[in-house]
Amino acid sequence: MALDVGSRTIGLAVTDPLGYTAQGLKTIRRKNKRTDLAALEEVIRSYGVVELVVGLPLRMSGAEGIQSGKMREFVTVLQSRFDLPIHLWDERLTSVEANRVLRETEMSIKKRAAVVDQLAAVLILQNWMEARHHPLEP
Repeated sequence: MALDVGSRTIGLAVTDPLGYTAQGLKTIRRKNKRTDLAALEEVIRSYGVVELVVGLPLRMSGAEGIQSGKMREFVTVLQSRFDLPIHLWDERLTSVEANRVLRETEMSIKKRAAVVDQLAAVLILQNWMEARHHPLEP
């Protein structure tokens, strides 16, 4: 399962049983740590999640910044709560790409705002799966 974690929402995506495609799930509206983790736990249990991929917000240069540090802190919380492998994945431009794709569908701005985090999570998971199935040759 992939997470696109923001300050107000957590976009979610899961793979098909064979791990080839990513499908978006309903976005979690963040409230507080306890509620957010309970919502994640329910999704993890419901879908039989065995790994998490968390988007890591990097600067365009590839350097880490304040948001990267916050995400690493969030991953530490996830690790203490869930006994699952957790992978950080470069999420640069996933929200930009998600917005571009949604604009092309001529979806209203209001509807786009409701699904952009979900689509960003799908892109994070799809990119991670592709890299895993087709690693770069040295």
